Amino acid sequence: MRIKNRWLRDLASIVFTVYYLFAAEQADEKVRKVRGALTVDHLRVSWNKTTTPYLSLVGRLTRPKFTRYAPKKVRIPRPPRSAYKEPVTGWLYYDGPFSTIDRHDKIVLDLPGGGFVAMGPRNNDDKLFAWSGKTGLPVLSLDYEKAPENPYPYALNECYDVYHTLVATRGRCIGLSGDRQPQIVITGDSAGGNLATGLVLMVIQNAKLANQRRSDEEFLPVPHALVLIYPSLDMNINSWMTDEQMSLIQDQRTKAGNRSILRKKSQDYYRLDPSTPAPSDDEEEAHLPPPGLKPSTSSVIIASDDDEDAEIPDTPYPPMLERSAKPSISISENQSSVAFSKPRILKTRLAMSSMISYFNDRVITPEMMRAMVILYVGPHMRPDFTTDYLLSPLLAPEMLLAEFPKTYFMTGERDPLVDDTVIFAGRLRQAKYNVYSQRKELGLLRPREHFNEREHVEVMLIPGISHGFFQFVGAFPEGWKYILRCAKWIEEVFALDQPLPMPGTGGGVTATTRDEGVALSGKGSPEARNRHHKRTPTDSSVEDERPLEMTPMNNSSHGSGGGNARGSRGGGGGGSGRSVQEDAGITTRAARAKTEADRATRARQKNVSKMTSPKSEDDLLKRRMKGFTEGLMRTGEE
Repeated sequence: MRIKNRWLRDLASIVFTVYYLFAAEQADEKVRKVRGALTVDHLRVSWNKTTTPYLSLVGRLTRPKFTRYAPKKVRIPRPPRSAYKEPVTGWLYYDGPFSTIDRHDKIVLDLPGGGFVAMGPRNNDDKLFAWSGKTGLPVLSLDYEKAPENPYPYALNECYDVYHTLVATRGRCIGLSGDRQPQIVITGDSAGGNLATGLVLMVIQNAKLANQRRSDEEFLPVPHALVLIYPSLDMNINSWMTDEQMSLIQDQRTKAGNRSILRKKSQDYYRLDPSTPAPSDDEEEAHLPPPGLKPSTSSVIIASDDDEDAEIPDTPYPPMLERSAKPSISISENQSSVAFSKPRILKTRLAMSSMISYFNDRVITPEMMRAMVILYVGPHMRPDFTTDYLLSPLLAPEMLLAEFPKTYFMTGERDPLVDDTVIFAGRLRQAKYNVYSQRKELGLLRPREHFNEREHVEVMLIPGISHGFFQFVGAFPEGWKYILRCAKWIEEVFALDQPLPMPGTGGGVTATTRDEGVALSGKGSPEARNRHHKRTPTDSSVEDERPLEMTPMNNSSHGSGGGNARGSRGGGGGGSGRSVQEDAGITTRAARAKTEADRATRARQKNVSKMTSPKSEDDLLKRRMKGFTEGLMRTGEE
């Protein structure tokens, strides 16, 4: 039914919503009709309903008072080198007058969900007000352009440009002082989680390309952390889980946390055939955690302990062919190959994906997912769904995942997209552990240093809940607890105040200063760019580095410093000939004597470098080696 009057349409929407809450059979029939002819208008009307005047008023009255100030609409300019010129719209949530926002150097950049076609920051007022009020930080939520008017990758480029502008201007674009590089945590829910992960992949990818070319092209630091709430990370709507995906879910490190997900996948057999035998306990010990990993460091958190223990299917690693140690004749080998080519009983049972397992979910269905993918990709693109990891971050290569910042996940166990969370979290753990193993083999880590996966990945699975529970905390009051848990994660990240991780360093190297971590051509201060490429000696190593400088020095320094050096080494206080006595001023005179002695030593070294003036480093090395050999030969002759 089409109603042109907006206020009447909003009122009718509320009336019919209340009606269908009680008329369950009519509601099911209506849902089937809508799913059969789903359009972008259906998605936008149903998902943007919370911004209607009536429901927004109800939301304001029932929402706890987190902040005293309303959000402010802002426009973020594009970087100079961006292919787009239109500024990006966003909403800035801050609990305080905007004249005081310049005191902060920490930002939360939020990318709201909505299937890439609907919803914006004002549909997420509940979580944004809570985060801003609890953390006291400015929260910038982007109102990126939606599909199908602006298909992929327009929204992703918008998010990247905003992050680029925040770093290049040091937050001045939203009112920060710009005295130092701001610390940024990126959050995203549902489709926003896809954009947030794609944004981090773009940052890491561009930095690696710049390092490979060894050019002075601009590169950005990765954010301090990533918070993903029921993210959509795979555009491939698959029916069955692969062995690799199941191995990530059934990993011994996280098997206990994924118990309910594994139980759901095994119930398909027991429901169809109750006589299906359960896996034995002995099979679970077939694969032990890798060496150096403590089982107590599991990063999967179950929000409730009400789940009772259940049998878990076995780890689905490909079965190894047991071969005899003795050499066999060709006939036995032929028989063995024939035997292994026949159907066998595998430890891995067939498992359906969560999208198919929760086919009848009321919040998000395969029809909705298919419609969102079609609208997001658009009619003029044909991406490769098996390799495009900016569209499906679940496919990202391990070399990029190894550079990821600490990532937090939160999702419901009955979410059709729960597999995206557990598989991507498993791939991150695997990439981080491989880096840890390589560094340990090279001797870059202490022998007793163990791999703690909670330093890289944390997953919270909420039992009994489906997708999008942040959007209806009015009907699900327990959702406030999880919204505030995300705020606690943000506070934990900023409380650590870690150095800004730089991409392209294998996850083990960090920038010593925020300013030196970003090289932006045409942006930021020239001093920062010069410091990034110029190495200056430190006070503690100045004596070791001075002899390698080939620049001639002035004679005046040597002439004024030789007597000081002799006086200080002979016990005097310097060129004046004063001796250091044990009186009330011994500390001051001793410090002055040490300073003059160091100055004399540097002056003498400068004079030597001037007199010898080697033409190259090879000459310097030959001269040093000659001195060593002469000393040895002299000792032998004596």
